[in-house]
Amino acid sequence: MCLDRTNWKIGKSDVNVLVLAVVTERYRVPLMWTFLNHSGNSTTRQRTALMERYLARFNASTVRMLLADREFIGQAWFKFLKDKNIPFAIRVKEDQLIVVEGREYALRSYLSRCKGERGFTATLPAKAGQPALELHFGTRRIKGGELLIVACSEPLRGSRILRYYRWRWFIECMFADSKTKGLNLEDTRIKLSKRLSLLIGISAIVLAMACQTASKLMGSKYPARKKHGYCSKSWFRTGFDELRRRLRTNEETPIFGSKLAVKKRLRAGVA
Repeated sequence: MCLDRTNWKIGKSDVNVLVLAVVTERYRVPLMWTFLNHSGNSTTRQRTALMERYLARFNASTVRMLLADREFIGQAWFKFLKDKNIPFAIRVKEDQLIVVEGREYALRSYLSRCKGERGFTATLPAKAGQPALELHFGTRRIKGGELLIVACSEPLRGSRILRYYRWRWFIECMFADSKTKGLNLEDTRIKLSKRLSLLIGISAIVLAMACQTASKLMGSKYPARKKHGYCSKSWFRTGFDELRRRLRTNEETPIFGSKLAVKKRLRAGVA
């Protein structure tokens, strides 16, 4: 699962949405979201409230790993996730203080000689009334010499922590599918949060339908890649284009079976 924000502007107004999404190799679908009444990062309280909503409906064991970027850090937040038994792999900043073998370092200083991938265990010192937390880290240098440092609650090897974190990019792909590369969600002029939430809910259903259609269409295959290494069509676009083709060509046949039947009678005004 991934936690991230997406935002856009309607005139001078900010639309800032905190989204919890499920991501797999083929599916990227938002599950829950909340509107932030301010621009910029979410607070620990807003994140925990969203996760509490999830836990009210699903068991913590359904989360294989929660992934998030450097925006979603903080000792209170990490402690909440550990207390709720939610495994996480979250990128942290280079100036984060850690304690290793009784000595305190900034991560940047501790990893100054880091080359290639590296894993280690360290403790976040007690801070602002929060107890010390032992975490496991995976790190490597990326383009430009910047350090990628991922903190994980589980005792995994550094290379495996980094492999988990790579899946975080899928939520960025999902936002692109919802906006400029697919559904153009940011083109709406709706500002009322209840109506906008309904629109996001509808787009979540469309995303799920597109992924399911692509899966049925491609089977075990994957979209072809061009010479530059990128797919000629994304998984979402493959399914979305097929959905639109079916809607145009045969309005009587259900897109799916009895479990999720969507009758194509848009011209008759039936949805």
